[in-house]
Amino acid sequence: MYLDFNLTDVVHRIIAKLVPAFLPGAKKKYNAKAVFQSELDIHGVASKASLYNISTPPKVIEEGFLAAEKLIMYLVADNYRFKSSLFRLSIRIPGEYDGTETALPEGVYPEAKLTVSEPLRNYVRDNVEVVFDGVEDSNGFIGEVLDEATGSVDEFITPGNIVSLHGYGLKLESNPQYPSPTGAFLVDSEGVETPVKAIAHNTQRMLKLLMPEPLPAGEAYTILIRTQSAFKGHGVAAKRVREIRTMFSVQVQ
Repeated sequence: MYLDFNLTDVVHRIIAKLVPAFLPGAKKKYNAKAVFQSELDIHGVASKASLYNISTPPKVIEEGFLAAEKLIMYLVADNYRFKSSLFRLSIRIPGEYDGTETALPEGVYPEAKLTVSEPLRNYVRDNVEVVFDGVEDSNGFIGEVLDEATGSVDEFITPGNIVSLHGYGLKLESNPQYPSPTGAFLVDSEGVETPVKAIAHNTQRMLKLLMPEPLPAGEAYTILIRTQSAFKGHGVAAKRVREIRTMFSVQVQ
């Protein structure tokens, strides 16, 4: 299969909503968020082949993709640098050293470093048209999931460690006058909910969660927040429960 990044007759149109800025240091009131994003796994990617005039059978694409993933993982772990038209991947050794070390410090591990390739960046830049569709009218928004143990964003969660959610309308609160189930939950692909404990930081724009353990390695979850806090943070608990959910899945490390 060959992806031609030189195509000039395709314009990809995506819809964006304006959402309140949530990260520290924001200079303007809003960020733009792409909406209507469907999450695809390898099987989903392969099933779309015919729609994009790829003649290779989906089964061949899926099997080849899975085999390539496994081989790339082994090669990168053997210190090969991998380069493709989509991304570059290599091993990085974190930390600072005084020159006398003979091994990595305790708790420090090699890391995989992935960077998006220039052809992919250019293709998105030249062929994606963004259509703004006003300010999002919602119950809240999880804009970023930061795994404190690994530093990864919107990718992984680590059992027994802290995950920070950044967004707005996140504060966990119950209203004793109108009792309803509230809290934070991990939701698996079957819709099963696992409660998560909120700790330390619980505000409208930031929520720290302690991941339960054990969790099955490789399992993917969405994060669900149910709260009766006032959406605009006026300090008065609401009657109804708001639900806020990530638009993407995070995977157990």
